[in-house]
Amino acid sequence: MTSVYKSVPIRSSEITPKDTYLSRRDFMKAASLATGAALLAACAPSVANESQDARPVPTSGATDELGNPVNTYEDITHYNNYYEFTVDKQEVAGLAKGFTTSPWTVEVGGLVNNAQTFGVEDLLKLFPQEERIYRLRCVEAWSMVIPWTGFSLASLLKMVEPTSDAKYVRFETVYRPDEMPGQKSPFYPWPYQEGLRLDEAMNELAILATGLYGEPNVAQNGAPIRLVVPWKYGFKSIKSIVKIELVAEEPDTLWKDIAPNEYGFYANVNPAVDHPRWSQASERRIGELSRRPTLPFNGYGEQVAALYDGMDLRVNY
Repeated sequence: MTSVYKSVPIRSSEITPKDTYLSRRDFMKAASLATGAALLAACAPSVANESQDARPVPTSGATDELGNPVNTYEDITHYNNYYEFTVDKQEVAGLAKGFTTSPWTVEVGGLVNNAQTFGVEDLLKLFPQEERIYRLRCVEAWSMVIPWTGFSLASLLKMVEPTSDAKYVRFETVYRPDEMPGQKSPFYPWPYQEGLRLDEAMNELAILATGLYGEPNVAQNGAPIRLVVPWKYGFKSIKSIVKIELVAEEPDTLWKDIAPNEYGFYANVNPAVDHPRWSQASERRIGELSRRPTLPFNGYGEQVAALYDGMDLRVNY
């Protein structure tokens, strides 16, 4: 089936201004977005509880390819879904302050010809870092625009040479309950696990992010290295990765294991498929009072829809 999706570029006017981002906490309360549905772990951003130090900002007018303006640094780093620390989005940044991000290694193996373990410093030298301004659509029906720095996941996978038996890529987050108090909870199957089909992982849009806003990534956003898959709901973009494994079978993923009727393996942004407890047809961009229509594949359909030709995306949600 030929794809009929077109990418929708982000307009510069859509990037959330810094002062708007700083007021996100009050905005979220007013919009009643902080509901009991805070059950999702890996989306991204929160609002500061106190004034923030001045931070570098992207070049004036920075936008994604649809012209959406980026959210502020404070938005992105102070409203975080990161259950390894806490279920309270606005408390993650404080709890993550003592999290150790160096030294750090990432083991890449499984069904490959050239298994390797990389230090993050090695990855920074081996793969040129570039800025990718991507929309983030959380499964909780809010969204942001984030200026990441990183490199394509495909470039790393090519280096380890997947075998012909490799069909999926499994990712695993670090397990440190002494530093990540949320991992002491018995209600989640730690460590956090996620997965992609190999062809999804090889798509040029999928990146391993090492920074944002031109600075090294911070703990609450998945430092020192995290996955970013912009056409999928945010919980697919696993943080603080220590292991990447090429496998033959679809891997277990944390949210699918917990609630398979709510969170599927694919988790492609799809306005036509509602979450069992809320509509996915629209979203609230942080900093905007009104809702906007959710775009199929988060607006990246032209680049990724062909990956799912012939699939029923209501069944393979």
